[in-house]
Amino acid sequence: MSATANFLAVDLGASTGRVVWGQWDGQSFKLQDLHRFPNNPLRVGGRLQWDIEQLWLDIKKGLSLYPTLCPESLTSIGVATWGVDYALLDEADQLLELPYHYRDHRTDSVLAQVLEKVPKSQIFSETGLQFLPFNTLYQLYSQVETDKSLLNRAATLLMIPDFFHFRLCGRKVVEYTNATTTQFFSVKQKDWARELLTELGIPSHFLPQIVPPGTILGELRPELAQEVGLSQTEPVQIVAPGTHDTASAVAGIPYLDGRSAFLSSGTWSLVGVEVANPVLVPAALALNFTNEGGVGGTTRLLKNVMGLWLVQECQRVWQEQGQHYDWETLVQMSQQTPAFSSLIDPDAPDFLNPTSMPEAIRAFCRRTDQPIPENPGAIIRCCLESLALKYRVVVAQLEQLLGYPLEIIRVVGGGSQNELLGQFTAEACNREVITGPVEATALGNIMLQAIATGYITDVAAGRKNLEVGVSLKHYFPKDSRAWAEVMARFQHLIPDLPGNKSLG
Repeated sequence: MSATANFLAVDLGASTGRVVWGQWDGQSFKLQDLHRFPNNPLRVGGRLQWDIEQLWLDIKKGLSLYPTLCPESLTSIGVATWGVDYALLDEADQLLELPYHYRDHRTDSVLAQVLEKVPKSQIFSETGLQFLPFNTLYQLYSQVETDKSLLNRAATLLMIPDFFHFRLCGRKVVEYTNATTTQFFSVKQKDWARELLTELGIPSHFLPQIVPPGTILGELRPELAQEVGLSQTEPVQIVAPGTHDTASAVAGIPYLDGRSAFLSSGTWSLVGVEVANPVLVPAALALNFTNEGGVGGTTRLLKNVMGLWLVQECQRVWQEQGQHYDWETLVQMSQQTPAFSSLIDPDAPDFLNPTSMPEAIRAFCRRTDQPIPENPGAIIRCCLESLALKYRVVVAQLEQLLGYPLEIIRVVGGGSQNELLGQFTAEACNREVITGPVEATALGNIMLQAIATGYITDVAAGRKNLEVGVSLKHYFPKDSRAWAEVMARFQHLIPDLPGNKSLG
């Protein structure tokens, strides 16, 4: 086997996608974007659904660019996306409908309906998952309530990355890390929680086999290889990485250890730690933490926080109004605004999918008797300060569950480039923050492909390789006292927060 190899990572986020070329030289990875593209959902009859066929066209375009840039054979391809959403196929392997977007309003009241039938403690002890209104469990329950016949006609349910893997190689499976985001994966049985689904009247006949991250699924379909110019002597392997993008992102964090919290920062902020086994104690349920499957037999104990979606949506609304603010301008404007004037709970339902994010933020401040942020600078400062304070809450809760302190917060993903948020996080959490690599999701994806195809031995060795040439930035607290003083005010904005006294 050659010491060098080439891999493609398909990295689909909730707002953008890309195909990334990763070149392994025997010691480290070098990445190059081949194709970046928007991921714009569709409004269909008042519903929000993914434009899955456009995404497929963009994936194929990215694949077709590889042979034009690199004369060497391609080893493998792997896809990672967001969690919870799924595609339903019929007996002929055709889509029954466009996959729904997790921000669609069809699940708005479903969580409460499900908990009337099955106690929260029972669901958590079985699945270990955080209760979020858009989890796959509630999406399927909503489908049962509106049109169960669709589920009866379905032959296969595939999570979004598994759907694309099926189109690439023809194998229908669900990869473990994404299966755990559904809230009907049993952490006890290590399989689908079929009894829970039966109790809720949800069919399970369409659930396929679950495979671990790093599974070689098969070879790129010959007709597809010819279409995208990847016909070569050695066929291209299709590998399931950690198909949930957070699983790949955490896999791609160098120096991650038991004393480090990770923060995967993008549209969502995922704040957590890597542990050996699910944490199913009552306190984890009370604090609404989640146990998601990780790579290498690990569990990611974490909490989802509404991340830079707050800022992205504000920018989108302002752009529609003809106000085109780049990030540097918004940072300058926010720094001219007094600190801690207004704060929000980033995870309030108000911000999941509002018509206008700036107006939703102003309405929240009005309702909570705070100064109303009128200009973009004040709104952005409100968002970033509130996110940093929420990270403080989550890190303190993690320490409560673990029973020992976390010394460093390691931030990866696109949000790691946000220097103002990096400094705010160090101040609010009163500890060192290390940001980078920005490309952790693609790196983790490609690293798992390299392990599956025999170029790297395991995750520990892969992370050591990722240390080579990685660019990291360090932030240290300078005025954490001011953030500690504002913490009590922030906690009052968070309803029914357990353990408030220990977080100040």
